[in-house]
Amino acid sequence: MSANVSYANATKDLQQLTGIYVSHSTQQRLVHRQEFVETVAQKTVTALSLDGGKARLRTDLGEASEWRDYKAVALHNQQCAAFFQDNNKLLDWVNLQPLSEPITCLGDGHPGVWNLIAGIASSEKRLEILDWYHQT
Repeated sequence: MSANVSYANATKDLQQLTGIYVSHSTQQRLVHRQEFVETVAQKTVTALSLDGGKARLRTDLGEASEWRDYKAVALHNQQCAAFFQDNNKLLDWVNLQPLSEPITCLGDGHPGVWNLIAGIASSEKRLEILDWYHQT
């Protein structure tokens, strides 16, 4: 529930769904205590997709919105992961996976995506595919 835009929204939703009130500060503490174990693909990864986006951070009423970048990667038919402002961690995670040779990398035309794909395996071990449909 705490992934629902804000801890305040999680409080409302949890109470509506279960009748149990858990404050926003407790929601946050629970999330920060959670250990998120990085997964490893069980089979050789033959293809992956990489994309990016923006997340809106809540600001005080009347203040301009703040937007931050994230990147997400899908190891086709296996794992997905998203990284908030941590491109190096994304690359480390992908390169620890059992990647096929070649590894097929799918991305839109955004330079930030291709800069990351350039860090996956080596150029000789990558087959890069531009997703024109996604770009339009």
